[in-house]
Formats: sequence, C-alpha cells, structure tokens
Amino acid sequence: MLVEDDAVLRSTLAINLGREGCDVVTADDGERALEAIRVHCERLDLLILDVMPPGINGFQVLQNVRRRGMQIPVLMLSARGEEQDRIDGLEFGADDYVVKPFAPRELMARVRAALRRRAVPAARPPSVLHRGRLRIEPERRRALVEEHVLHLRPKEFGLLAAMASEPGRVFGRQELLDHIWGNDVIVDDRTVDVHISWLRGKLQDAGLEGTRIRTVYGAGYCFEVSVDPPTPVSKMTV
Repeated sequence: MLVEDDAVLRSTLAINLGREGCDVVTADDGERALEAIRVHCERLDLLILDVMPPGINGFQVLQNVRRRGMQIPVLMLSARGEEQDRIDGLEFGADDYVVKPFAPRELMARVRAALRRRAVPAARPPSVLHRGRLRIEPERRRALVEEHVLHLRPKEFGLLAAMASEPGRVFGRQELLDHIWGNDVIVDDRTVDVHISWLRGKLQDAGLEGTRIRTVYGAGYCFEVSVDPPTPVSKMTV
C-alpha cells in the first residue's frame, strides 16, 4: 500500500512497484489510507507512508496500524530529514525512513529488502522466557512484570527478547541493528542507543531494579538479571 499526496510521485512509485510484481493499493490522504488499511488489512505486505499527507498525518496513521496489532513493515517517506523526525518515525513503529528527494532505485532496493524479510519465516522462539519477575512471550510479542503488561514498541520488544534470550552475553550495536532492523536497512548506531534508553526507562518504571541492560563500553549491551539473596536461616539454640 502506498500513501502519497503528490499525484506524480504516487503514480511513478506505483508503476515502479508494479514492475517489481507488486499489487499496489494507493491513497492520497490519511483518512483514505485508514479506510483502505481496514479493507485490505488481511493482504497487506508493506506500507509505504508519507509523513505529511493531507488530513491525518503519517505518524497518526502509523500509530493506528500498530495499535491494531499489525506487524507489517512500514517505510516512511518525508521531505523532513531532521534527526528528530527520523527518531519520531522509528519511535512510532516504522521500520525504515527515506528522506525526499530519493533515488527510485534506492527506494525499490529498500522495498525488496523489506519484502524479503517478511517472506523468510523466523526461527521459532521459545514460548515463554522467565527472567526474574519479567516474563517474555515471544509468540504473543508481549512482556509482563507479574501480571502487568509492559507497553513496548515493536523494536523495543525485539531488543528485549533478543538480549533476554541469552543473559550475560554482550550484543554489539551492529548485531542488534542487523537482527532487529535487518541488514538491508540503513540506520545508524544511535538508533539502537535511543531504543535501549527507552527500554531501560520502561523496565525501571515497572520496578525491575534487579533487571538491567548494561552498557559494555566499546562493545555493546548486555542483559542481566540479579539473583535475589537467599533468605537467611535463623539459628536455633539447643
């Protein structure tokens, strides 16, 4: 699905996507985009979303998609290339962010990469991970502290599940980028740092003082769960 208000660019991209073998649904504003997503949600493989279409903006459309639990790849297009705008796109759940003007060949390469990642079945994760008071359910893509669900963005959950699967192991930034974002997506190391910072804050807010993501300077990040000290046994006087 392609959401773009510029008629010429929308037509050009739709033609190029068609040449790649894609069936393309288009919309020229946010409201039409949401209606088309509702109608076609069962068969969408990729959403290409302009940040500033008329009416409802791209960030709001993206939030709606993620609230519905749709895990389709989302590639955002924007003439605004400031760092904060790219961070906002990733924060709301985008998988990639392309700044206008862009080379059509680059965009098509990113589209192919996103579709390849969606087509390759992931290795089956364990049904549940127990890490102290934290329970991670990879198949349901949720994490809980006791019975309270943590509200994690898709990339935050991916980072948590990956690192918690091997406590004590140091994960390099590039390794996390390749594993969570995919090795065909062009994002810098700071993207990982920002998402780790958000994830740490949510773990702390949930009261998981013994669960932490430690920075290993020059190497990456490590998930650690401290072991509660044993309850002291009272001495008996005979």
